[in-house]
Amino acid sequence: MPVSFAPREVTPIDPSAIVAIASLVVTIALLGVVGMLFVRVRRLDRALDGLTRGADGTNLSAIVETHLDKVYAMGRQVDVLDVRATALEREGRKAFQRLGLVRYNPFEDTGGNQSFVVALLDADGDGLVLTSLHSRQATRMYAKPIRGGRSDTTLSSEEVEALRIALGR
Repeated sequence: MPVSFAPREVTPIDPSAIVAIASLVVTIALLGVVGMLFVRVRRLDRALDGLTRGADGTNLSAIVETHLDKVYAMGRQVDVLDVRATALEREGRKAFQRLGLVRYNPFEDTGGNQSFVVALLDADGDGLVLTSLHSRQATRMYAKPIRGGRSDTTLSSEEVEALRIALGR
């Protein structure tokens, strides 16, 4: 018997079905890629975690945070020290910083240069001239105020010399 091939009627495929099948295939492929990336990220995370752990088991971010806390604490201490240093510099200007000493013998009946003049001045040239006169009978001391490197009272030649030494002139 002869075989006959009669044309059959072909039903057209709906285009939305083709789009749905293609979308399903792409979605499955993308889910596979996402799964592979997830595994890789976990491996990298474990590897980095091992690299960033300190000797005591803390991770790098905890170590950095601890060091930053220390840096900020040091900054606060430096600020406090700066305030204290400024105050000390201001107060230090009033401390005796300059000294002039002259020893002499004002009387012929005493031996050696037992008498002296000391000029004590601060950074602004304020202070005093202290004179000690030594004789066989007594020792007398005199103090004269100095303002801005000058005295309102008359100075002896030894006192002028001690003041000149203290002022560096």
